[in-house]
Amino acid sequence: MASTSVTLTLPVLPLDDEVVLPGMVVPLDLSDAEVRGAVEAAQAAQAAAGGDKPKVLLVPRVDGKYAATGVLGTVEQVGRLSDGDPGALIRGRGRVRIGAGTTGPGAALWVEGEPFDEAAEALPDPLPGAVAELVKEYKALATSWLKKRGAWQVVDRVQQIEGVGALADNSGYSPFLSVEQKVELLETADPVARLRLAVKALSDHLAEQDVAESIAKDVQDGVDKQQREFLLKRQLDAVRKELRELNGESDGEESDDYRARVEAADLPEKVREAALKEVDKLERSSDQSPEGSWIRTWLDTVLELPWNERTEDEYDIRGARAVLDAEHAGLSDVKDRITEYLAVRKRRSERGMGVVGGRRGGAVLALVGPPGVGKTSLGESVAHAMGREFVRVALGGVRDEAEIRGHRRTYVGALPGRIVRAIKEAGSMNPVVLLDEIDKVGSDFRGDPAAALLEVLDPAQNHTFRDHYLEVELDLSDVVFLATANVLEAIPEALADRMELVRLDGYTEDEKVVIARDHLLPRQLERAGLATEEVVLEEDALRKLAGEYTREAGVRTLERSLARLLRKVASQHELGERELPLRIGAGDLRALIGRPHHVPESAQDPSERRTAVPGVATGLAVTGAGGDVLFVEASLSDPETGAAGLTLTGQLGDVMKESAQIALSFLRSHGAELELPVADLKDRGVHIHFPAGAVPKDGPSAGITMTTALASLLSGRQVRTDVAMTGEVSLTGRVLPIGGVKQKLLAAHRAGLTTVIIPKRNEADLDDVPAEVLAGLSVHPVTDVRQVLELALAAAAVPVAAAA
Repeated sequence: MASTSVTLTLPVLPLDDEVVLPGMVVPLDLSDAEVRGAVEAAQAAQAAAGGDKPKVLLVPRVDGKYAATGVLGTVEQVGRLSDGDPGALIRGRGRVRIGAGTTGPGAALWVEGEPFDEAAEALPDPLPGAVAELVKEYKALATSWLKKRGAWQVVDRVQQIEGVGALADNSGYSPFLSVEQKVELLETADPVARLRLAVKALSDHLAEQDVAESIAKDVQDGVDKQQREFLLKRQLDAVRKELRELNGESDGEESDDYRARVEAADLPEKVREAALKEVDKLERSSDQSPEGSWIRTWLDTVLELPWNERTEDEYDIRGARAVLDAEHAGLSDVKDRITEYLAVRKRRSERGMGVVGGRRGGAVLALVGPPGVGKTSLGESVAHAMGREFVRVALGGVRDEAEIRGHRRTYVGALPGRIVRAIKEAGSMNPVVLLDEIDKVGSDFRGDPAAALLEVLDPAQNHTFRDHYLEVELDLSDVVFLATANVLEAIPEALADRMELVRLDGYTEDEKVVIARDHLLPRQLERAGLATEEVVLEEDALRKLAGEYTREAGVRTLERSLARLLRKVASQHELGERELPLRIGAGDLRALIGRPHHVPESAQDPSERRTAVPGVATGLAVTGAGGDVLFVEASLSDPETGAAGLTLTGQLGDVMKESAQIALSFLRSHGAELELPVADLKDRGVHIHFPAGAVPKDGPSAGITMTTALASLLSGRQVRTDVAMTGEVSLTGRVLPIGGVKQKLLAAHRAGLTTVIIPKRNEADLDDVPAEVLAGLSVHPVTDVRQVLELALAAAAVPVAAAA
């Protein structure tokens, strides 16, 4: 479209995200500063120059940018809008190509513009055929759209528009056009091209509207159909119920539903056959028969089990090891075993050997160790590392064999056993199942649960496990069973033989510091409502907490000490007694949580140590809570008042009593060789006592400790305060091997002892002891009691008579 040679100077009235086309009449809100400024400037210019009506330049502004083409508008009326705000009615007159900016009255932006010469582009009359068809099509589409909206009064006005350009510009009233589409109409000079754009936009909108109406109609029809179907079904059910009551017939509808569910379920063939037999029984049973309820419960249980559901194992071996290392410090044995298991599973999978002889590659591990070393939490980490589901089965206190294998269905309230329920809870056939506290399983007249576990934990049998309730085979060969126990001896031998034993003997002090820093402290800070930066525990404080405030194989007491410490800090802060942030060192612990309870023997005054007098020796023992230090005290009675013989106290078992007899017999027979005054033993009583008398004690490993205590008493030589020992003694003085070397050395290290005497034949067990523990201990493997006495006894300082 050509522009005229006339140049207009007009104030700009910007339209944000709105477009006014020629021929449109629109109300504008004068509360907007730019609109008001443009109208006032136009009024001022009209008053100064004279003229008909104030003129403005309506320019679309999209995303802060002005269009290149505007519309000349005249201010028809200034007054109040329907909501009472000031407004102006403006009519679009024609397109104007925007030129350079200029000056003018008022606060508005003034520009120069050249109006488009629309007369030069006028089409001949009559219109060409193609253009006439386009006009006819647009009017038909516009009429259809307006009729759908009920705007009948606008239809006649659209039909009366004759000009092609005016007809195209009339589409500016369409609410479905986007701002970009309206700007394109504004900047398109050719009226026929504009009309084509308007026809396309209107036809596209009508097509979308037709699709939306069709979808809405289908949805409504579907809803109506469902409502009718529901109503008819309810009526049909009511009619059937009345007929059954009249004829005394049983309801077969539920059995039909169970048959469909069984046939649709993905069940193993034998399980499907058993389930269909039960459905046949259900169809034949009456509503009054209790058997129907039992069958329905059984079918529900079978259909809920994940017969063919399995999770994919995580075969990123390094990633799995990284997960285990991140969630648990130490415990390298069990981590190695899980890594080995995953590596073998990966290689079997790569070679198509996932199932061999009907059995899959499950595992049965027994994690044996003292409380608090992370056995239970380790099970969840194993499942996380392997990418499997995790289920915990608590066996502590279980006394009924039916808890494992399930109840027979003839009993009221019968249920499947805990193993089947664990599989059902996991939702897969290859979860990690933690059998917690397997050593606490009891037995009574109801059966032995440990015997029922024999089939569950036997890799050669558990692929055909039969629960008493299900009475169909359940494949457990792909399950990873992790059993936890504190005392291995409490597990029946046949059951322990089916499990691969992994010992968790406790943590070193360095490992406890790492666990406290990385795991326990962040958890307790969160529970105490403290931020990480508000309380900082230095490493020497953590080390003192682990070494002097607690003495345990695990970390439970350490965590409780941390919780107590942080509660004290939070309490003092709330009372205004302490400011945060706070940095806590080893010297600050006593003021917060009191004095330490387990000061190492080496840190005590020499005169206050237990071994400061002859006749006291330090031994090592294994308890349910891990390794521990055990003191042995010996004394001789006065020949005038005491009776001869051997007295033993401290709640000792038979094996330990026999070890004391052996120790005494060895010293009597070899007293001259050892330069000990044993002649008086005939007339004087010997008393051996093990402190902590409320704790039962047994085992042969205190043999050399009792021998050393008696030798110390008779010779008057003290036992070195830094020495601990363990080993069985024979009548000939041989030192025989014992068990629990790793736990005993960890206990010696915790107690601050530096020298440990062990049997020579236990030297191979030192490979299991952490390197940092061995570095802090001087370990002496011996074969004879004479070597023990040379290492353990200090130089004579007390006469023999005085010692006696």
